[in-house]
Amino acid sequence: MANFYLDTPQLRHHLHHPLMKRIVELKERGFADKDKFDYAPLNFEDAMDSYDKVLEVIGEICGDIIAENAESVDQEGPHLENGRVTYAKGTQQNLKAVIDAGLMGISMPRRYGGLNFPILPYIMAADMVSRADAGFVNIWGLQDCAETIYEFGTPEQHERFIPRVCKGETLSMDLTEPDAGSDLQAVRLKATFNEEDGTWRLNGVKRFITNGDSDIHLVLARSEEGTNDGRGLSMFVYQKKDGGVDVRRIENKMGIKGSPTCELVFKNAKCELVGDRKLGLIKYVMALMNGARLGIMAQSVGICEAACREGEAYAKDRKQFGKAINQFPAVYEMLSIMRAKADAARALLYETCRFVDMYKILQDISRERKLTPDERKEQKYYNRLADAFTPLGKGMCSEYANQNAYDAIQIHGGSGFMKDYACERIYRDVRIASIYEGTTQLQVVAAIRHITTGTYHTILDEYQKVEVKPELQSMKEEIAKMNERSKKLIEHVTSFKDQEMLDFQARRLVEATGHSVFASLLMISANEDDSFTRSANVYLNYAKAELDKIETFINNFKPEELAYYRAE
Repeated sequence: MANFYLDTPQLRHHLHHPLMKRIVELKERGFADKDKFDYAPLNFEDAMDSYDKVLEVIGEICGDIIAENAESVDQEGPHLENGRVTYAKGTQQNLKAVIDAGLMGISMPRRYGGLNFPILPYIMAADMVSRADAGFVNIWGLQDCAETIYEFGTPEQHERFIPRVCKGETLSMDLTEPDAGSDLQAVRLKATFNEEDGTWRLNGVKRFITNGDSDIHLVLARSEEGTNDGRGLSMFVYQKKDGGVDVRRIENKMGIKGSPTCELVFKNAKCELVGDRKLGLIKYVMALMNGARLGIMAQSVGICEAACREGEAYAKDRKQFGKAINQFPAVYEMLSIMRAKADAARALLYETCRFVDMYKILQDISRERKLTPDERKEQKYYNRLADAFTPLGKGMCSEYANQNAYDAIQIHGGSGFMKDYACERIYRDVRIASIYEGTTQLQVVAAIRHITTGTYHTILDEYQKVEVKPELQSMKEEIAKMNERSKKLIEHVTSFKDQEMLDFQARRLVEATGHSVFASLLMISANEDDSFTRSANVYLNYAKAELDKIETFINNFKPEELAYYRAE
């Protein structure tokens, strides 16, 4: 069968980005682990070779096991009996395969049994797993909750919990409640400190919890009596083996059926505080959600790739009017845009990963020693970029994944509506990507600040400084024109000094700027690797056409027209 790493050369291209040398050297602390662990790298080249080999193993598991099980998992789904969840047989096989291969705790330090990989190769693994089965990544990928325990837990909690994750125990993040979806300040699950035994106890209900019967849970709960906002919430860690939590039901979902989405009932469940009281939402959930949103970007990119390949394969084999349908302009236009969107989304995903890696690693180093002034400046720079690119990527990549899945169905025609083809499952699986971990609309709310303060255009100016091959010079000039057009749109909207007008046009401003980011990243990739040139040109044409529509709407819109759109 296919190896999902070897058959996708774009992955290796992004793995070998120039910034990886700095990332690896910081992550490995000068390769100090080589004297303590026989599997630790000796130098940068050895580290990169290790990432390459592990990703190849993951690619093989994805092609031979996870993808092969995807249909049966979708049909069987998880089961609920006596308040406990049992995974589908295929999911159990998938989980065993990744645990046996040592692929849990990938980014955790070696002293806890992890591989100490940067976030980028871990997210590459999530990209491939998502292409194989978008539902399974919601079980395997939640191991990144361990990052929150590592970042905010005590050394004693590190020793107790992180090695268990590295050995294969599963995690979940229990945030949402029946009356607290996007508005997590409304969380009511109650955490009470029991003076008699010195433990915290949880009581209440959580809903829509992904992988909700996991071994280890991170739980957002109200610890401060009499509070009604985010300042009364704290973060706790709960272990299933301690009891006190039952699964009331597994939600009957449209897609990602292999991943159990649960309603949980907490009855005096024993737990322990993570970090400081009152910072659960304000600090810890924000960090947790940013990591989760990066994971949904990876899931979206994997689905983009899967939909694209399903469409390409069918269009090549399907004959109509005496020739394959991929020879018809109406179809090959769709296929070329699908491929361009997949390549663009992947480029943005890994650019974001590099930003996250840089600031996270420097943040980790700051716990060991004082950062130098240059390092503090570097951390601040990459933190801001990660903060800007995460909502942009989560919002636009998930929307592209939805469109690619839609187009894959369209290319299949009536066959795509049948369960005989994988594109039908992909279409159902992808719909959640633009909803959970913050809807596209909420990503716009997060991104617009970086539109108006110039974060995106600062990095776009940096992209414009890249020296490109002569054949890409006209593309670079076209992108520069797009940058100026989006700046003028921002100036036009903000000139009204009307917050409602800004909120109303925010999505269009984010998309206009996002198109320039996508086009720039594809241009830079094409400058290094000719295989990206086709996607770069197709995306540029697509982006300019989309910008024309946005520009026309914004420039012709009058403030008084807001009244037409307001809810009555």
